[in-house]
Amino acid sequence: MRLRTALVPVAIAGVIATGVSLPATAAAAVGPALTVDATAAGHAISPYVYGMNFADKALAADLRLPVHRWGGNHTTRYNFRNDTTNRASDWYFENIPNDNPDPGSLPNGSETDRFVEQNRATGTQTILTVPLLGQVAKDRSRSCAFSVQKYGPQQSTDPWAPDCGNGRKPDGTPITGNDPADTSVEIGPQYVTDWINHLKSRYGGAAGDGVRFYNLDNEPDLWHSTHRDVRREGLGYDELRDLTYRYAAAVKAADPGAKTLGPVGWGLNSIFYSGLDQDVCGRTGCWSDPPDRAAHGGQDLGPWYLDQMRAYEREHGTRILDYFDIHLYPQQTGVHGQEAGDAATQERRLRSTRQLWDPTYVDESWIDRPVQMIPRMRKLVDDHYPGTKLAMTEYSWGAHGHINGALAQADVLGIFGREGMDMASLWTAPKSDEPVAHAFRIYRNYDGEGGAFGETSLPAVSEDQGKLAVYAARRASDGALTVVVVNKSGTDLTSPVRIKGAGTGTAEVHRYGAGHLDGIVRENDQAVTAGAFTADFPADSVTHLVLPAGGSGGEDTEAPTAPGKPTASGITADAVTLTWPAATDDTGVTGYDVYRLDGDTPVKVAGTTGTSHTVISLRPDTAYTFTVKARDAAGNVSPASPGVTVRTAADLAQQCRVDYTVANQWPGGFTANVKITNTGDKPIDGWQLSWDFAGGQRVDQGWSAQWRQQGTTVTAQNLSWNAKLAAGASTTIGFNGSRAQDGPAPAAFTLDGHACGT
Repeated sequence: MRLRTALVPVAIAGVIATGVSLPATAAAAVGPALTVDATAAGHAISPYVYGMNFADKALAADLRLPVHRWGGNHTTRYNFRNDTTNRASDWYFENIPNDNPDPGSLPNGSETDRFVEQNRATGTQTILTVPLLGQVAKDRSRSCAFSVQKYGPQQSTDPWAPDCGNGRKPDGTPITGNDPADTSVEIGPQYVTDWINHLKSRYGGAAGDGVRFYNLDNEPDLWHSTHRDVRREGLGYDELRDLTYRYAAAVKAADPGAKTLGPVGWGLNSIFYSGLDQDVCGRTGCWSDPPDRAAHGGQDLGPWYLDQMRAYEREHGTRILDYFDIHLYPQQTGVHGQEAGDAATQERRLRSTRQLWDPTYVDESWIDRPVQMIPRMRKLVDDHYPGTKLAMTEYSWGAHGHINGALAQADVLGIFGREGMDMASLWTAPKSDEPVAHAFRIYRNYDGEGGAFGETSLPAVSEDQGKLAVYAARRASDGALTVVVVNKSGTDLTSPVRIKGAGTGTAEVHRYGAGHLDGIVRENDQAVTAGAFTADFPADSVTHLVLPAGGSGGEDTEAPTAPGKPTASGITADAVTLTWPAATDDTGVTGYDVYRLDGDTPVKVAGTTGTSHTVISLRPDTAYTFTVKARDAAGNVSPASPGVTVRTAADLAQQCRVDYTVANQWPGGFTANVKITNTGDKPIDGWQLSWDFAGGQRVDQGWSAQWRQQGTTVTAQNLSWNAKLAAGASTTIGFNGSRAQDGPAPAAFTLDGHACGT
């Protein structure tokens, strides 16, 4: 590309005005070819992937920050009534009251109130963390969990409050037996109800301008470490489920429009192990069988948790988990540190973004295997709780103040959009003038006037993604094609670019890189001839190309005709297959969007390139109305098709029989077998049954199912290997139980239509 004549640069909101002189470089090496398919239907990019934790107001406004999270270890024990947090292991387990100009007005005017108010001012959605731990800071006095005066000398103390220790004796062994009441008071779900009611009274509910998203606490699988002053044992499978049921249900009852995110695990291991199992499963693997996992049929925690959330919805008719949320901090040495590190660390940082998607990338850390974090999470959701969205409410590739961190961040944001992530928030927000902030501007405000990357991801391929990473999207407001190219090679590269479906025109060029760290530079326009051009991509740079709709073969503003009325088939209790006639002028149609009518409001449920789609995660015996719209390569959308109304089938419970028999009994105990038979003419994929005991009987040890008992109610749920029952097939499970010494064992019984089908 041509260099501009020398003029004085002017910085505007992180953007450098046109007319900047950049130094000439030596001849660039030949780079990998890049191709973009502008004719593809693509898929929507969620705006929530561009989120942050704790951004200042000016940066949030500049980026039009879509979502902003209030989270972290200190939020687990936040008390909204007295506006005080406990800093846990991050800072000597201290209660620290927030600066508040008017404590007498609390809970009005708390830190979280002000957080919500900032977000409302910048048009940003809020994620608040609600506590599940059951303990919050007791009052506004500054106090600590491990007083030196009370518990003796310690390994380390707060230099500004020397009576507050780190909870370890001088030899490093942990102090036990401290009193949680030194800092904390117990709370339950009513606390969450009260807090949400307070927020609603000031800002309205989630359906309006109120808080829309709630994290179900923060990294609960590490509570026994981060909050060991009040929680000494790891959190197991069952307790995680039960706490989620209680607190998430409280969120939904207080504000039905709110969305919940859980389990908010700390990283990859959160998918495999509970807090109880982390005693035997560290970063290098397990040195004995994980006992909590073994007690749950050998199933990893992540899929088990999703199964439990799905079971709750089927039983209660309410979805209490909307986002499957797992944090991610790259474990490669030095990668998510504050500093950029040496040359080897910087190269490793740029490679490590592949752990988000690449099945061939073996993680260069103790993990030592492919991670594929986003596809891994999506498969878990698709297999165990379809319809749940994906979130990563904490992540960081570090080096916020260095171009290397900006390159990694720009790559990550492109990957989030391409791979279909639903929400992500950087921990924590960069300063407004740091390179990582400019990486966000490339996508959110590249020209200082709100210019943004498109909302519909399009196929974009680099011959070598490790050298030049490329991402493309169609922008809805003007139909422009937007392309981001990240040069991670460390070398100036010249590459051919081919855009399928583009015509002849010019593309705007906006660039951020090592050659000018103060802001994004508007370069000379790039000529495009018949959808092709050759461009220079300087070392350590991020380039945003904007090709107007007129440069994509001529501006197209004519919408396709509406598709024909859909027909329904394959109707089950939770799914229906829709098929529709194509739009009559379908030559330019690139895809179709399926909508479900919620009252008079259409809610998009799927996008497809074909004329058929199966809608899942529906409720049994419920009427739904669906319509379909066509869209073309220019982003034009047709009118809606005529609607089709479908009623899902009745619950599969009506095709199941349960036979309960007592196989053996003795004073104080008995053995029972339970046979589940599919008496219907359709297969069952998943079952759950329950009954109430009388006379003090209890399940002590069960097999071939996930067993639990609360009070007198016993529940058994399938394992993965016996979930599916063909028509007429059966499976048998069993348990050893206890009873009063002179009490009877439960009598045999048969139930038709028992709780079959989860």
